[in-house]
Amino acid sequence: MKKFLIVGLGNIGEKYANTRHNIGFKILDHLAQKETLTFETQKLGDITTYKFKGRTFILLKPSTYMNLSGKAVQYWLTKEKIPLENLLVITDDLNLPFGSIRLKTKGSDGGHNGLKDIQDKLQTNKYNRFRFGISNEFSKGKQIDYVLGDWNEDESLKLPERLNTSIELIKSFGTAGVNNTMNSFNGK
Repeated sequence: MKKFLIVGLGNIGEKYANTRHNIGFKILDHLAQKETLTFETQKLGDITTYKFKGRTFILLKPSTYMNLSGKAVQYWLTKEKIPLENLLVITDDLNLPFGSIRLKTKGSDGGHNGLKDIQDKLQTNKYNRFRFGISNEFSKGKQIDYVLGDWNEDESLKLPERLNTSIELIKSFGTAGVNNTMNSFNGK
């Protein structure tokens, strides 16, 4: 049976629950809700397992806070003996329009502290990342407020459809492979 580690990046705590920066948590929560899965608090994060078409997806929401996500990723990859190519990290991206999706097999951290820490701990930038666009509609000097701000009314209305598309991307990643998934989902 093929195993995958799907990591949604976010910050723990109620005050962050509906922020743009927590889209990784939100996508995994949406999948868990759709499939009636329950997260359990374990070492360095909340974990649940989703089985689909002969694949096992271990869903991880690190409890280390965003900037220290690498420790949880490294721990669960090792513990579950999951190869690096079966890792998918879900993160917000300021450089993409709201709701747009970009799957990449490698790249820079783009100034994202969660990705920077993962790259540090794994000692490589060659791991799959699913970037969810949150746009950059903020005034100069207001980036942190924007990223840690709640979704606006328009985004909130469009979010459910984007979350459903995100779930389909995760399933495709495990069943059709990263290249087919990039071809099918990038730019959607």
